Parts: sequence; structure tokens; C-alpha cells
Amino acid sequence: MKRLAEKNRDKVIDALNERLTFERAGVKLYHAILEVAQASNSAEIGRMVPTVKLHRDQEKEHEEWLEAQIRALGGDAHATTEMSALIAEESAGVEKMVTTDHNIVHQMHGLLTAELVDNAGWELLLELADDADDPDARREFRRRLHEEEEHLIFARRAVTAFARRDVLGQTVLLPASP
Repeated sequence: MKRLAEKNRDKVIDALNERLTFERAGVKLYHAILEVAQASNSAEIGRMVPTVKLHRDQEKEHEEWLEAQIRALGGDAHATTEMSALIAEESAGVEKMVTTDHNIVHQMHGLLTAELVDNAGWELLLELADDADDPDARREFRRRLHEEEEHLIFARRAVTAFARRDVLGQTVLLPASP
């Protein structure tokens, strides 16, 4: 991260704070979905529980890792920065819907929206690390992007399964653990 931060430490901290804000929201989204899935009487929805737990835990790890990186660069992981305020405003609707609407179909649709944004955020950080020729940052960002790609695949498969059920009357086969 040091090479990346050499260019503009404050802007790197801002970019990391933006990701951190989104990861904190991601933990809340997965927690809300987990509560609904665990309370469901549907065996199909129950199959999703281990994956939802895994993804929530990975989001939490991303949050903690970002906090550590921000502190290591001399930043405040709890500060509101330009980009963290922007992403909080942009994602507020999705977060509100997923945490207050107890319809798993709606929640998974919101999660899909969030995961698309989350993947784009990690891709941007990876590109910046590539441009700064920072192999350590590149490796860490790539690892987390790979996990986020798995989250996106899971959300997309769930939304597709629900749509097939609702539109085509097909039996729902929700994604289980990866």
C-alpha cells in the first residue's frame, strides 16, 4: 500500500474509506438476509444460510482489513471523507430496503445491486494498485475482489432462481455453499 500512497496519501485514504463504508453496509445487508433466511420454513432458502454466513464474515474481514490499512497510512477509519459520504448517500436506499423489507426475493435483488457496486469498487482499487506498480496492494485487492466476485455470482444465481420461479413457475433451486 505504501507505493500506492506515495502518489497521494490523502486520496488513497479517501478511496479506502469509501470501500470501508460500503463494506460496513455489506455486513448489515448480509446480516439482515441471514435473519430472514434462518427464520424461513423453506428448505431451499435454508440451503442459502451457510453461504450467506460465509459472505457476511468475508465482508467483515474486508472491513477490518480496510480499517487496518487506513490506520497504517495515518488515517482515521471512522472519519467521513468525500468519497465515503458519497457512497453512503448512493447506497442508502439499498441498505434501507434490505434491512427493513423481510421479503427474501426483494433482499436478494437489493444485494445483487450492492454486489455490482462492491465489485466495481474493488476493481478500481486493483487498477490503481496496478498503475502504481504496488504488488502488495495488488495482491490484497485481488484476493478481496475474488471473494466479491463469488458474492456477486451467488446473488445473481439467487435472483435468477427467484425470477424463474415467479415468472416461469419453475421449481426454485437456490444456490448453496460455493
